Amino acid sequence: MKLPPAILLMGPTASGKTALAFEIADRFPVDLISVDSAQVFRDMNIGTAKPDAATLARYPHRLVDLISPEESYSAARFRTDALAAMAAITAAGRVPLLVGGTMLYFKALREGLADLPDANPELRAQIDAEAELLGWPALHQELALLDPETAARLAPNDAQRIQRALEVWRTSGRSLSDWHGPAADRAARGHASRWPLLSLEPLARAWLHERIAQRCAQMFDDGLIDEVCALKRRGDLHPDLPSMRCVGYRQVWASLDRGADGAARAEVVAATRQLAKRQLSWLRSTTDRHVVVCDNPQAREQALETLRTWSRHVPRGA
Repeated sequence: MKLPPAILLMGPTASGKTALAFEIADRFPVDLISVDSAQVFRDMNIGTAKPDAATLARYPHRLVDLISPEESYSAARFRTDALAAMAAITAAGRVPLLVGGTMLYFKALREGLADLPDANPELRAQIDAEAELLGWPALHQELALLDPETAARLAPNDAQRIQRALEVWRTSGRSLSDWHGPAADRAARGHASRWPLLSLEPLARAWLHERIAQRCAQMFDDGLIDEVCALKRRGDLHPDLPSMRCVGYRQVWASLDRGADGAARAEVVAATRQLAKRQLSWLRSTTDRHVVVCDNPQAREQALETLRTWSRHVPRGA
C-alpha cells in the first residue's frame, strides 16, 4: 500500500506540539490531522486541551470532534480515518501534518494493524468483575505472566488496555504482542519510514513538569470541574467509558463522587505526569525519530530547517 508524503509531530503532553504545528503550518503548505484519542470526543474541550473555535478556524484540524462521549473510537478506526484524510489533503496538493500524543495511533498508522479477535462483551464483563474484586494492578500482574511485553508498556491501572490484552489472550490463546508482531503491514511500514518524524522531548524533566502544572492549573481555572459536572448530568455516561477514562476526566469524576473535588488538582497533575512519562518512554524506543529539544528554541529552528530541506524533494498533488 503506497502512502502519501506526510510529516509526523509527536511528543508528551504539554511539550508544545500544537504551537510548533502552527509554526509549521505558517511556513509550509500543510493541513493538520489530530492524533489524539481524547480530542475525538465532542463536548470534551477543556480537559483535552482542544484548540478553541477561533484557533480551529485559523488552523483547521481533521479528526477532532468526531464522536459523542458515550461512543468508542479505536486505533483501527483512526488508521482508516487518517489515511482517508491524508489522501484528501494530498489530492489538494498539500502535505498532511499529523500531530498529537496518542502513540498507539501513530504506531497503527506507521505499521498497520493485526487482524485481532473481535470484542467479546461477556468476557469483558467478566474481566471487569474480576477487577472490581481484585483491582486492576492484580490483573496487570496476571497479564505480566501471560504477555510480559504488553504489560511492560501499560500502567497497573490502565484498565482499558489491560482489559483488551486479557480479552485477546483469553479469546485466542495468543498474546497481544504476538498478534501485532507478524501481522504488521510491512509495505506501509516501508513507506512510513520515509516520513519525517519530529519528536518533541525536553532536556530537563523539571521543565516539562512545570509546563504540566501550568496547563492543569489553567484547565481548572477555565472550568474543568464544571465541564465534568455537565458530562455527569447527561445521564448516559459512566466512569468506565473510554471517554471518561481520559486523564483529567477520570480524576475529576472520581473526586466528585467522593465529594472531595479539592483533591482533584493534585491527582490530575500526577496522572498527567505519568502519561508524559509513558509517552517519552515510547518515543525513546523509536529509533528513526528526529529529536526536537522542546526546551531549546534553537532546536526548534533546526527542525524547521530540516523540513525546508525535506519539502524541496517531496512531490505534492495526486
